[in-house]
Amino acid sequence: MKRIISAVILMAAMCVSVTAQELSNFNFGGRGQQVRSPEINGEKVTFRLNANYATVVQLQGNWLGQAVAMQKGQNGVWEVTLDTPSPEIYTYNFVVDGVSVNDPQNYMVQRDGTRYLNMLMVPGERTENYFEAGQRGTVSYKWYDSEILGINRRLTVYTPYGYEKNTRKKYPVLYLLHGAGGDEEAWTSMGRTAQILDNLIEKGLAQPMIVVMPNGNPGQQAAATLGLPEKQIQRGDPSMTDAYVKSLCTEIVPFIEKEYRVIAKPESRAIAGLSMGGGHTITASNLYPEMFDWICPLSAAGSSTADQIKALKKAGVKLYFLACGTDDFLWNGSVTLDRTMTDCGLEHTFFKSDGGHVWANWRLYLNTFAQLLFK
Repeated sequence: MKRIISAVILMAAMCVSVTAQELSNFNFGGRGQQVRSPEINGEKVTFRLNANYATVVQLQGNWLGQAVAMQKGQNGVWEVTLDTPSPEIYTYNFVVDGVSVNDPQNYMVQRDGTRYLNMLMVPGERTENYFEAGQRGTVSYKWYDSEILGINRRLTVYTPYGYEKNTRKKYPVLYLLHGAGGDEEAWTSMGRTAQILDNLIEKGLAQPMIVVMPNGNPGQQAAATLGLPEKQIQRGDPSMTDAYVKSLCTEIVPFIEKEYRVIAKPESRAIAGLSMGGGHTITASNLYPEMFDWICPLSAAGSSTADQIKALKKAGVKLYFLACGTDDFLWNGSVTLDRTMTDCGLEHTFFKSDGGHVWANWRLYLNTFAQLLFK
């Protein structure tokens, strides 16, 4: 028995030693100094990479016009110091001898399709709700069967702080849709949905709500990271026209209203989406004008006719929040939709922002319209 115990202790010690060695490879330079990256110091931010073997190292960032050269210092640690960009969430990576690599010192990453990118989170007024709140809700996954699409599918659900404790309270629901190239994790990974809702609810700026984030790719069972086979959808098949939107409204909504404590009424249902998801939002409101009282297409790839807008007006929509960046390639479509709603006498909000078709805008939009819902 003593030999067994000794062997277990030895194995545990070896595991700790290996773990510590692996961590040292990532966290320290040649002389034991800790490598910090990124490091924000007021108006400057420094990026570092321990890569003694490299000959050329560059920094790429979505706020930079082009890659920036890094300089090799003592012990093979490369670094570059730049002006800190304005408060927002940025993505970056290193290019080491022509190969793109992530920053091993930065655990903050987001997934964009099949790419994992490091995040540079610059604090400030614009980003104050993008960081963790004191009272946090729960993000979970649910599977449901879609007869329309013929597959078992996964969606992401955010429930607000206190949902599990107060088993009598019912909540309104926001159905939040991603864009092309995204999946059911896009809004939580890149959109910071949980953090934004947690902060707004904790501050009393938004009503506690459930947020449902489905997968808008009709052939996918779930995000590609799960490695599940994708069903080939015949988009030319008339039976598949608007199949995902029909599944959303006739399968997902009833599923959520059965599985969660929700207020199953139009005044307690909201729908919003970006780009492709904005198009899905518009299509859902066109096909089912009495289902959602709160409609928020963002940088939307879609349109509505005058008759469809009049149907929404007749249904008594409480909020139509249209948002787009002035440099967005879909800007003209939003302008046209705004004009149609104005001509039809539908009261609405046209929220205009700088910039283009980017997550910096979509996070801003969510942080803005979430404060208007269900009030």
